[in-house]
Amino acid sequence: MTYKYYFTLSVFFFLNIFSGVAQNSMEAGFQLLEKGQFAAAGIFFESYLKSDPENKTAQICYGRAIGLSGEPQKAIALFATMLETYPEDFEIQINYNESLLWDKQYEKAKPLYADLVADYPNNFGAVLGYANTLSNLKEYKEALLWVDKALSIQPKNESATISKKYMRLGYANQFVNQQLYDQGKQLLKDIFWDFPEDKDALLNLANVYLISKEVDSAKTTYLRYATSPKDSITALNGISLAAHIGEKDKKALHIARIAKSKVLKLKDPELTERTYDRYVQALIWNRKFKTAQEQIDSLESTNPQRKWILALKATLGLYTSNTKISIESYDAILTQDSTSFDGNLGKANALFAADQIENAYHAAFKTLEIYKNQKDAMGFIEKLNLMHTPNIEEHAAYTFDNGNNIAFYTNTKVDVSFSTKFRTTFSYLYRTTENTVTLNKANSHVLLAGLEYKLLPKTTLKTIFGLNNSRFMTTAYTQPVLDIKLQMQPYKLQNLNLGYQREVQNFNADLIEREIVMNHYSLDYNLGTNFNLGWYTQLMHTQQTDTNTRNLIFTSLYYTLLRKPTLKTGVNFQYITFKDQIPTIYFSPDQYKAIEIFIDVRGKFSKKTNFMASAATGFQQVEQDPQTAIFRTEASLQHQISKRLSANLYGKYSNIASATAAGFEFTELGVKLKWLLTKKPIFHTKLEE
Repeated sequence: MTYKYYFTLSVFFFLNIFSGVAQNSMEAGFQLLEKGQFAAAGIFFESYLKSDPENKTAQICYGRAIGLSGEPQKAIALFATMLETYPEDFEIQINYNESLLWDKQYEKAKPLYADLVADYPNNFGAVLGYANTLSNLKEYKEALLWVDKALSIQPKNESATISKKYMRLGYANQFVNQQLYDQGKQLLKDIFWDFPEDKDALLNLANVYLISKEVDSAKTTYLRYATSPKDSITALNGISLAAHIGEKDKKALHIARIAKSKVLKLKDPELTERTYDRYVQALIWNRKFKTAQEQIDSLESTNPQRKWILALKATLGLYTSNTKISIESYDAILTQDSTSFDGNLGKANALFAADQIENAYHAAFKTLEIYKNQKDAMGFIEKLNLMHTPNIEEHAAYTFDNGNNIAFYTNTKVDVSFSTKFRTTFSYLYRTTENTVTLNKANSHVLLAGLEYKLLPKTTLKTIFGLNNSRFMTTAYTQPVLDIKLQMQPYKLQNLNLGYQREVQNFNADLIEREIVMNHYSLDYNLGTNFNLGWYTQLMHTQQTDTNTRNLIFTSLYYTLLRKPTLKTGVNFQYITFKDQIPTIYFSPDQYKAIEIFIDVRGKFSKKTNFMASAATGFQQVEQDPQTAIFRTEASLQHQISKRLSANLYGKYSNIASATAAGFEFTELGVKLKWLLTKKPIFHTKLEE
């Protein structure tokens, strides 16, 4: 939101004070003051005082001229000296007070104005000066009361009415920063009583609608603003942003292109820059990265190191996972302007994308130091907090298959982060399973502890170790379990995981009875692109304690059709081979092949409710058996009950990996509850030091 402070008292007001005593020889100086030619007025009155150095009116006019032409401290010194000679003189007192405003010494001016209005409660200049002082101190509620008092003394006074407008703009901004959007909007609308269709009010009102994501109201407001060719371009730029916020990026780009074609006819450099800025942003929103890069290169060749172009480079870097370029660009912005909002919060986002979490925190804290209670900065910090706040998750599920096996399990997991680099997990899983035909029953108790440490940004070592106690009828055994994984991002848009897992087979009672331990060695690799195509591959070698071995390869080529909601489709291929075939105990073919097409959609029903659904179908072949159709599906619904409590309901079905002509069917229904144990991470206080 943009606004400014209007605190200079009307020159006309002072000329009226002096008119009864002014000599005709000073009339030319008065005219210069009235026209706002303060430097020339200063020269005039400086010359005049050489011939009449004690003339009080000339001294006051000289003080006003030099103060308003950029030398407020000289004016303050002059008026202070005059007060020593005329300590009770009202004209000198009020000019001295106003000179403090010119020098932005608002705290010092406040008590002086308070004393002045106590002595002269009906003096328009004193009352308006006090109102403007309060406004500059951002004490808008009181400022509006005092400006109304000034207007009761001089109704419809132009200076007071303009001051009131900017007080409302400032007060509205305070409400918006506190996310009290309705109060902010009402204050802006009140401006129209004095200034119908005021441009500043319309732009600020449209901005509030954008912040509160009322995109239709924002568009309507921008259309009201568009009353001239120049203002129409500004409106188009705003409507383009509104379309983006409304998740209509193609429309946003279409509008930005129209604005770009029109702005060249106006030959307005500042407006042209803003329009090209929006156009390149729209290209990035639409993932037209090559065109966006060409535009940035062209703009940079004629406008090197401009902040808005650096911001575009940084944004493109974030969208294309080139975080190094983003951080460098934001640093360049901050070198030019350390208080830049885009520079500070933009750098926080870039550091987060680069997995430099602690530095991202500090950049966001710095943003809030400059911009108190800023919504986006607070939201960013809350996002980081949610990732690191201690939490407990309860997961319960019921499963059944067409092999007459049923199972119920519950898993309780506690996650505690001690820093942005180190976290621990503790979990307890209980699983009971039964075959309804053989009446075989078994249960498992698995107790695990996990350690996770970030060795480097985008390089994390995860270790889970514990014990699995399984019981089958009258038999019981305890086995150690272990899961070690090294997660890396060696290059941008690439993920590589290396893992080892020691797992006890507990899918059904018959397998639990045999105490089969599996040692998995795995490699996962995912390659992303900036043109929506991705490729995921998993290789796994398993050695089992029954001397059998398994090799598995799974690869998936997928394409992102939509971003919001996220819609992906692709092709999966899976190949499995076992050294020994033991079909009467578990699925273990010499060769198993499956190919399927899938579709996956993820999005939001509302601000607090997310959904996910996926389905896949294709063909599978076990050894030399005829091909059979496969189908699997999964869906979940997650709801944020409160800031600290969320629930997830899900179900899934699969007939993949069938071993008989009748096929194998597996179904699972479950629920997850997650509760944040504290309001913030336990290391939050240390971060803020």
